[in-house]
Amino acid sequence: MRIIIEEHKYAAADVKDVLKGIDALENVEGYVSINYVGYFYNTDKNVRDCVFILPKVLLEDVDGKELVFGKYAPEEIINLDAHNPLTQQEKDFIYEFAVWIYRAIVVFHNDKRNKTNIVYHKKIAEVGKGSKHLSNTFLDILLSLVKFNKDNQDFFFYILRNIHAGFNKINWNRTIATTPAIIQDGNAVYLRPVNKKRQINFDEELLVIFFSILNYIHDHYGFPVDINCNFDLITGKQFDAYLNGMGKMRLKQIKYKYFSDKALELWNLCYAFFDSARQIYVSSEQKEYLLVKNFNIVFESIIDELVGDRNIPAGLKEQDDGKRIDHMYSYKGLTTYEEDKPIYYIGDSKYYKRGNQIGKESVYKQFTYARNVIQWNLNLFMNDDREDKELQYDKKNFGNVPKLRDDVTEGYNVIPNFFISARLNKELSYKDEVEITDKQKTHFSNSHFENRLFDRDTLLICHYDVNFLYVISLYARNNSLQKDAWKKDVRAKFRSEIQRMLTERYDFYAMQAHPNVDAKTYLKEHFQQTLGKIYTPFGNDEVFSLALDKEDPEGNNEALLTELRKHFFVVENGIGENPEPAITKIVEIEGEKYSAQHLDDSLILVGCMRNTAQREWVFAQGKYNIRINTGDQREGAVIPDGMFFNIKHLLLYMEDRLYASEYYDVATDKPLEYAGLDRLKELHYPFNVKRLPIDTFESRVDRQYMKRMYMLYRLEAIPNKFPGEKKIDITRLLSDFIKDDEPLGRPFVMKMSDLTNYLV
Repeated sequence: MRIIIEEHKYAAADVKDVLKGIDALENVEGYVSINYVGYFYNTDKNVRDCVFILPKVLLEDVDGKELVFGKYAPEEIINLDAHNPLTQQEKDFIYEFAVWIYRAIVVFHNDKRNKTNIVYHKKIAEVGKGSKHLSNTFLDILLSLVKFNKDNQDFFFYILRNIHAGFNKINWNRTIATTPAIIQDGNAVYLRPVNKKRQINFDEELLVIFFSILNYIHDHYGFPVDINCNFDLITGKQFDAYLNGMGKMRLKQIKYKYFSDKALELWNLCYAFFDSARQIYVSSEQKEYLLVKNFNIVFESIIDELVGDRNIPAGLKEQDDGKRIDHMYSYKGLTTYEEDKPIYYIGDSKYYKRGNQIGKESVYKQFTYARNVIQWNLNLFMNDDREDKELQYDKKNFGNVPKLRDDVTEGYNVIPNFFISARLNKELSYKDEVEITDKQKTHFSNSHFENRLFDRDTLLICHYDVNFLYVISLYARNNSLQKDAWKKDVRAKFRSEIQRMLTERYDFYAMQAHPNVDAKTYLKEHFQQTLGKIYTPFGNDEVFSLALDKEDPEGNNEALLTELRKHFFVVENGIGENPEPAITKIVEIEGEKYSAQHLDDSLILVGCMRNTAQREWVFAQGKYNIRINTGDQREGAVIPDGMFFNIKHLLLYMEDRLYASEYYDVATDKPLEYAGLDRLKELHYPFNVKRLPIDTFESRVDRQYMKRMYMLYRLEAIPNKFPGEKKIDITRLLSDFIKDDEPLGRPFVMKMSDLTNYLV
């Protein structure tokens, strides 16, 4: 068996005889590079051997040299039967790997959907009866087993007929001589007749072993076979024992029971299958080959079969600008938890040698694919008045196409975009592996604006590696149930890994407007501050998703969160997670309550309104005043500290009706106003008649009184509802914060989070 590696540059002298018969042209430097993958039989008298051209994924760049398995120069292992540095495990791997490559090409070639002429196929070698050529090719053995089954159905029928001839026939001589009879109406009735005994039939055992082998290569390698027998086949762990030596041992025990040419040929085939040397004689009279040019096309088809969707709307996979997306499918969106909100995933498969990096051109093309998909989606949903028959057809036939643009926030859903490349498992295992690439660049991003994830110009690409051996074997088996199961799993993995990458870069929150806030109006008025940061991915369009770059490139994440929390319930909520549990920790859908643990630590001023007239003045003017202690020690006057200058909310209560409290927001973007009595008079403040009659205001000479100063807070809303429309236990609150020797109306400051202890 000879081994050539795809696209490796061989010295022409090293492979001249091996590649004789195929179009391997030498370049001006004296090197030959083959752009084929597959199998052919070289009939040259100096070779007369099977030649496998294996994929370039076996190669790894080590210090500027291309090495097989990262250890061997390809020139060292051209002749697998001669002395070479490969271990027996590595040789066995190549024997089986060649079978998988053959099967993958066959499946690709037989798939009528692959309209291509890159596969070159002629009949494979048959098993010979004489010593024509000793082959070490496991594929020859498997193909010969399949062919023997196909060509020798008459032989099997003949053996089966002889096996069952006379079976269960009564032996009357022994029955009469050894068993008693019952005489009834002159007739003898034998209740225990003696049947002819079954003897061990070695033809039957050989057929059981043969059909068990066929069953195994059908299940394991996907070879199509017909098994027309009712034998109990050897399967599972019992067949594993046959593979591990019992098969050879049992065949040796029954070898001398066969005399016909067909039986001996069948025995040789079965023994060759179990023989670890994998030796068999093949005919070398004709040239046979199964080759595929540009194996990257086969790999792309494999990944598309295992990952993608075939039914993609026109204009998406085959785009209007002539570009073609390798893989595309509809699956659950990244930003939602709901199954009925899918989005299109865009993928590109890369068939590289081990260690190769993604080029800039590939990244740019992938971003272009996503932009085209977004534009196609905009055309579909925003051009209802256009007489575009193709668009109207798409709308009619693809009603589940996701709308990418959110009309409320004017944000765009995140487009999942990925590269998928082949990687050879280091242990040469065929196990299922899908991981973020181990290359230096694991993801790529492109954006026009910072900190805008939900923007049409923010595009992201993840790069995954799959175990080449696993996907080749899965595709080669051509088992639809196995392929569908892997497709389901790998799509979930892709989604999960892209979400993980986004979580590393962004903090995600869920938002719902306060009961007294119109979310649409607020977002429209604060469009520039929220554009690209907020999107509505959920079925409940009153709940928004907020994404903020962890690096905070604009330096205003905290300020934005503080502002949003004045008008929205804002909680941390991972991308794609159901926001309802997090939201309900803050607000109960029916009662609309704040949850105590989520109220912020902003400051609230608790103040008194002496009477209805003062309340009406507060409502009309949008102001509330507190008296500054200027040394007159008047009751209720305060010496303001830093807290009084950072008030964000007001809680006002009536002196004669403590249960009638009201909640206000302070206009923090407007400066505090300092006023004397003359300013309060201009504002028509309702002075307490008992303490300062209005008609004596001008005439009274009280210099100390005239020096009094007030702080005026300007209010945003008049009045607001306290979050969740909860009531405050004012009596208990005042008893905790106002001492017995202090006046009832003295204002004081506390944290909003502490106020929750007094909610009724």
